[in-house]
Amino acid sequence: MAASETHYTLALPSFDKPVALLIVVAPYYKDIADQLVAGAIATIAAAGGTHELIEVPGALEVPTAIALAERQANYDGYVALGCVIRGETTHYDTVCNDSSRALSLLGLQGACIGNGILTVENREQAVVRAEAAGQNKGGGAAAAALHLIALSRKWSRQTKGIGFRPAGEPVQIADEGSKTA
Repeated sequence: MAASETHYTLALPSFDKPVALLIVVAPYYKDIADQLVAGAIATIAAAGGTHELIEVPGALEVPTAIALAERQANYDGYVALGCVIRGETTHYDTVCNDSSRALSLLGLQGACIGNGILTVENREQAVVRAEAAGQNKGGGAAAAALHLIALSRKWSRQTKGIGFRPAGEPVQIADEGSKTA
């Protein structure tokens, strides 16, 4: 059983400038969502960050809310929270796959997202994973977002020299010395 295994957890990153996260939660299973949120908030606070919390109707709306915030607001990162419990229909597969895929695509576009949407077979599995004093998957999702923010800030200071340069600026060409445009 996975609960008995030990896992390595990275130390939380530290930040020179304040970090602000948006927690987007689908509280369909309110008690589980509340535990996920508590874990996320505690982890963000431990890293010295701030947060705002919004609720959306379901797991499928979480990526859309994050996409809207990424375009229209000013957050450093996002924590996606919710719970999908397998039911009797294929709706479970659609919700799990589509919400996860949408979050992954947003991440590949540069959004720093920690995915804490639980996808479980039953309520008992959800409770074990959600408990802030237990597996704390909400805290883990917040930590993932914080680590991605730290990487983004680290790499944003670097330049690859790609793009246009002002006219008259020297160009270095290998083996030919310096030329001007």
